[in-house]
Amino acid sequence: MDELLLIPGPTPVPAPVREAGSRPMTNHRSEAFARVLRTVLQGVQELYRTRQPVVPYASSGTGVLEAAVVNTLSPGDRVLALSCGAFGNRFSRIARAYGAEITHVEVEWGTGIPPELLEDHLKRADYRAVLVTHNETSTGVQNDLEGLARARADRPTLLLVDAVSSLGAIPVDMDGWGLDVVVTASQKALGCPPGVSFLAASEQAWEAYRQARMPRYYWDMGLVVEALRQPLAQTPFTPAVSVFYSLEASLELLRREGYEAACQRHRLLSEAVRAGVRALGLRPVAAERWASWTVTAVWLPEGVSADALTARVRERYGVVLAGGQGKLEGKVFRIGHLGYVWPQDILRCMEALGSVLQEMGVSVDARAGVEAAQQVFEARAVV
Repeated sequence: MDELLLIPGPTPVPAPVREAGSRPMTNHRSEAFARVLRTVLQGVQELYRTRQPVVPYASSGTGVLEAAVVNTLSPGDRVLALSCGAFGNRFSRIARAYGAEITHVEVEWGTGIPPELLEDHLKRADYRAVLVTHNETSTGVQNDLEGLARARADRPTLLLVDAVSSLGAIPVDMDGWGLDVVVTASQKALGCPPGVSFLAASEQAWEAYRQARMPRYYWDMGLVVEALRQPLAQTPFTPAVSVFYSLEASLELLRREGYEAACQRHRLLSEAVRAGVRALGLRPVAAERWASWTVTAVWLPEGVSADALTARVRERYGVVLAGGQGKLEGKVFRIGHLGYVWPQDILRCMEALGSVLQEMGVSVDARAGVEAAQQVFEARAVV
């Protein structure tokens, strides 16, 4: 039985993307790779909805969060770090590690960051930058990024955005919303293996780059853009060549589906998952207002271990779910529905989850989750 990977990332890699990544290795300073590099960066730029250059790195998402910080800030800069979970906390810790003066504001896990909270803090103090996670995978919370951007409008404060688990699945309009730095990575909604991350910066952020004094070398976005602008486009350091092959194929699949259609697919999958878990007597961590389109965190039934539940779902039904993170570890499990995930995958997940809960002694109709999810899909005429 093939395993179905439904975790917050890495995500399923479809066959055409896997096959593209298995192409023979090539010289990363060749015209052949320069063509792939240009194609990928143009495709990602379209997802960002920006005219600014997209800067690639060979790294995970955490690496490019560090790049966002060191390219725009200086030691001692006052930074407002808004957090609603484990990854918001990580962004905050990265900035603190480089000497930023952090005001850390953490809302209750399971809720998002109200734009009025940001507006209130900006009225009371001046900050060089605000850090925000668009989509918090530890809690299944999706922040109102457009609303947060409006709350910051007309201020010189930079808005640095972690879009690692949102870009390609949840609308992001970098130029239209006035976002200053947006980062993402290959292994989430783009449906590729890990190894490539991306950053784009506004004109205001590039001005900040020229003044920033945090130490940087590998993460220096100016070095990358300078290399990209050479007659033979390249990166200053060795890129993850095979992942770029995969990205070229993945972005073509996404182009054929249509970006808006892909976002609406993710929204539909989220609605079906939430309907399914509620029908099984379970409760999502995030309230409806904050429900993520890409990840659903679910409170465990009393007496059920997260490790035991996820292990049995994987061993008996081939469905891979995730446990909790941070202070939710052992209290929740998480269902990832991002990247190349489809309605039939969610129905398989609900069937496995209902059966395992029943096997573990939870009083539940094992088919209830499947039926509830099916109803959501049928209402949209997709099943």
